[in-house]
Amino acid sequence: MHLRFRVFAEQLLVASNIFILFLLIFESKLVIPAWLQTVGRMHPLILHFPIVILLIAMLLEFFRFQPEYATNQFYKNFLQNMLLVGALFAAVTVVMGLFLSREEGYSGDVLQYHKWTGAGIFFFASFIYFVRNTSWYKAPVARAGAFMTVVALVMTGHYGAALTHGSNFIWEPIDSQKTMAAVPLEQAVVFTNVIQPILEQKCTSCHNPDKLKGQLNMTDAESLLKGGKTGKLFVAGNPEVSLLLKRVHLPMEDKKHMPPKGKAQLTLQEIALLTLWVKKNVDFTKKLTELPANDSLRIVATAYLKPVEQEIEYDFDAAEEETVASLNTDYRTILPLARESPALAVNIYNSATYHVKQLEELGEIKKQVISINLNKMPVKDADLKSIAQFENLRRLDLNFTDVTADGLKTLASLKYLQNLTLSGTKVDFKDLKALLPNLKPLKTVTVWDTKLTAADVQNLQKAYKNIEIIGGFKDDGKNPLKLNPPQVKNSSTIFAQSLNLELRHPIKNVDIRYTTDGSEPDSIHSALFDKMLVTKSGTIKAKAYKEGWYGSDMATFDFFKSAYNPDSVNLLAPLNRVHQAEGAKTFFDHKLGVIGANNPAWANNWAGVKDNDMAFISEFKKPILISSLGVHYMVEEDTGIFPPESIEIWGGDDTKNLKLLTRFKAGMPKKGDRPSLQTVEGTFKPQSVTYLKIIAKPLSKIPDWHRSKGNKALLLVDEMFLN
Repeated sequence: MHLRFRVFAEQLLVASNIFILFLLIFESKLVIPAWLQTVGRMHPLILHFPIVILLIAMLLEFFRFQPEYATNQFYKNFLQNMLLVGALFAAVTVVMGLFLSREEGYSGDVLQYHKWTGAGIFFFASFIYFVRNTSWYKAPVARAGAFMTVVALVMTGHYGAALTHGSNFIWEPIDSQKTMAAVPLEQAVVFTNVIQPILEQKCTSCHNPDKLKGQLNMTDAESLLKGGKTGKLFVAGNPEVSLLLKRVHLPMEDKKHMPPKGKAQLTLQEIALLTLWVKKNVDFTKKLTELPANDSLRIVATAYLKPVEQEIEYDFDAAEEETVASLNTDYRTILPLARESPALAVNIYNSATYHVKQLEELGEIKKQVISINLNKMPVKDADLKSIAQFENLRRLDLNFTDVTADGLKTLASLKYLQNLTLSGTKVDFKDLKALLPNLKPLKTVTVWDTKLTAADVQNLQKAYKNIEIIGGFKDDGKNPLKLNPPQVKNSSTIFAQSLNLELRHPIKNVDIRYTTDGSEPDSIHSALFDKMLVTKSGTIKAKAYKEGWYGSDMATFDFFKSAYNPDSVNLLAPLNRVHQAEGAKTFFDHKLGVIGANNPAWANNWAGVKDNDMAFISEFKKPILISSLGVHYMVEEDTGIFPPESIEIWGGDDTKNLKLLTRFKAGMPKKGDRPSLQTVEGTFKPQSVTYLKIIAKPLSKIPDWHRSKGNKALLLVDEMFLN
């Protein structure tokens, strides 16, 4: 290296030591702008250079004082240049790493170990470079320094890999196989032994206490229920709108696809297990053997934990993996019934997207399909003709479909059909009595929640002793059935003058009990809901009850009176880029938002501001007489979503001469408060107005008790009510 360049590089190395020391001292004060974040994200790209260069330099330094090298001028110059270049690259890597660590998602002990060992390598390499030509720097010191640097490089690389891939990345495949093999099926817990290992292998490398990507930790049940920055991971019983499964099904090219491109992807079997687990209401304690023997989750989980011994030698070959993969969609999964088995199981989800074509498109694998799950799909009798093409079908789930006995006669051609579920369908005793003789291979048929009585089931069982007729749920104390909460039937709970409020339940003959005073309804004293005429804003709490079932969890429904809608609304300040909703129309479109980014109403119905006021002016073609404004907003202090600091209402007949009608504030949450939807109302003397200007100011400073103290809060509003 030319002397002039070397002197400059040495000065740069001294400056780098001072700059990095400054960054480390004032790290907690650093605010990294967007353009510097891109520099920080190059940390994984550049870090390989100092590792390789310093390893070579330290290897040469270790043997530097050997007689054959001590007098070799080329050796000395090359080593000095390598050490200088390696230290400078280490400086760049440390600075990038410090910038990267200031982004969301990086925390914990592993990050601290990685940061300080990395910075320590840089400082130590710089120290060796500047003292290596002093009189006291002899062979023992050189060898000890080289050895320590190499050890530190290995440790830093290990901590970095743990941040990127997880702490057990290398031994994970072996450990997971040992875990699965060590758990007997009768002791296996669905979450602990099936779901959690999947998440540990495919998700926790980025979502753990040390690397909270999206503020999401997926290492334990409590954290999974909490969710992350974009909301809850699951909607229990509803995989179609659960954020986790929506991200899994996104195209690989989509930046929100999970796991990210380049990471180990979930297999079809793993996706099916997660889907079925969510459909089973995200239970963290249920054992595998507590599920019914013919339950889809139990069948697939058993195959995942331990390949089943095939009682039947299938006389067909396995389908091409590429063919099976191409037939999988967001709402249709196809997976092997067991490992190394040619038999396939088909599950179809989301009744809104169901079409018989989803069955007809499986012609290429019709020989391999032995199980089809169509539960709660709008299957018609005509669709059963398409099912008859699956000549080796052994199991067919038609619970809560629209099939009748006439259509079921089509299944007589299926010579291997052994299990048929018809719960919740229209079949009756007469239908089944005529149908069963035609389904000779049948071994079990499930008919609970149909027109069949207990006596009908007993009569059928006597008549067809070779078929098990499952006529209802038998409570053994381990698996009580619990009703889902009631639902609102109305398309909107916002009304101008009055609302005929309607509640419903998907299960027939359910009693809905309710209260309007804030108390929790019970099955005896609370009023029985029929229909309710609502004329003012309020809240109703409801529970569902049915004999032989456990009562549902409580559902809370808010309804809001909003007597006036503006004829036009114009924003006076921009909304946050991420929370645009319907723009100025959002505040009076009668569409309420929800908590949880896994629900479309979260993303589509919330308008938000952070860096400026939420301000707009509305016009009424005819003057109106108003006396109050209600603002409906979200509070989720954990993610920095706070109530408005203040709200101003200005009104008048001329936009240039508006007067302040009222200014009011919302209550602030306390540390640890649960996420909630709140309404604050400002009242004033009745005023005739043609124009209204509304200014809602976001909280200017997050409270000191919050982990993001000092930062700006996000204000999210979905609706305003004028009365």
